[in-house]
Amino acid sequence: MDFSQVLAEKKDTILDKWIVAVRKDRRIESANDLSYTAVKDHIPDVLKAMVTVLSKSQDNDIQSIVVASFEHGAIRAEQGFDPAEIAREYHLLRTVIFDALQADLLSGTPAEIIRSMRLIDAIVDEANARCFKSYVEERLRELQQLQSSLTLHNEELTRLINANQEYISQLAHELKHPLTSIIGYSDLFLRQQRRKTEVKDTSANLEHIERVLRNGRQLLHLINNVLELSRYDAGQIKLQLAPTDMRELINNVCEMLEPLASGKNLKIVVDCDRAPKELITDSLKFQQIVTNIISNAIRYTESGTIIIMCQILENQRWAIAVSDTGIGIAPENQAQIFEPYFRVSSSDRSYLPDSTGLGLAIVSRLVKLLQGQINLISEVGVGSTFTVILPLEVKI
Repeated sequence: MDFSQVLAEKKDTILDKWIVAVRKDRRIESANDLSYTAVKDHIPDVLKAMVTVLSKSQDNDIQSIVVASFEHGAIRAEQGFDPAEIAREYHLLRTVIFDALQADLLSGTPAEIIRSMRLIDAIVDEANARCFKSYVEERLRELQQLQSSLTLHNEELTRLINANQEYISQLAHELKHPLTSIIGYSDLFLRQQRRKTEVKDTSANLEHIERVLRNGRQLLHLINNVLELSRYDAGQIKLQLAPTDMRELINNVCEMLEPLASGKNLKIVVDCDRAPKELITDSLKFQQIVTNIISNAIRYTESGTIIIMCQILENQRWAIAVSDTGIGIAPENQAQIFEPYFRVSSSDRSYLPDSTGLGLAIVSRLVKLLQGQINLISEVGVGSTFTVILPLEVKI
């Protein structure tokens, strides 16, 4: 019995069943929004090479398995998979292969069955190991890029701090925890690289990498906000005006933030039928405004709905309003809400840990830069509505 021929005939069926199994598996959430092709990736190459390994007449093509699995790991890292999801993928692949070949395997001799099962197990294990290796290398490469970016931002941040000493102590407090984590775990990996020792506890080290990257991204986001605020205050932000489709831009922002809202079971309602079709404005600056306001609404709302409404006003102006059913803002805090580093807290909890107090400060400055104004109506325990009024055509 030549099981390699059976596998060759059924590899397309195996692939289709594997993709269905991956999509249905609740422990592989990263595959939910991927296309068929993105989920499939290099697995067909692994199956094709597996055929040659099972065959007694063809040349052993184990190198194709190594290459395909290595590329698979790098792509899964870019797609945001975590190590447990990748391991689950290969577990499902092994299961689907044996299910597809079960009837044929039972028709072979005991020696043929044992040989084929051992080879399939060995191939899947090798593919899994190579995939994890490239996954780790991709994460380390991202870590190096992040480190380089943080170094450049740190140099500019140092220059700005030397020019403006205000808020230094508060900024230092915000940077302390993620920076300590990055330094500690980066030092750990550097020492391991210098020793070039075999890393035995792969799972623990992958968690370390994820922790470094998570804290690095948080720190980079904070630094970018500080730099954005400083550039505005220094008059260094220039407008890039162009015709902009507002409805498309708002819908794109809502689609981008939909996963964040879905994670809290919040519904986003968009009513922009009365919005102007096209404006002359800086689309990137306007996108920053909308993204900050909507993400703030999601962050401070535990249940209910986020509503985005647009309408054209008199005197060549228009408005966009974002309403939430969140914690609301007390009257005594509403005058400070657009000041840098000010954060809203409720009676039963302090401000959110990922809040920097810079988002709305940046929004107010960008709105002013686009020759508009921003208004707030809020009630504690009921919710808030931020309304941005802008000209149909920004003029320099």
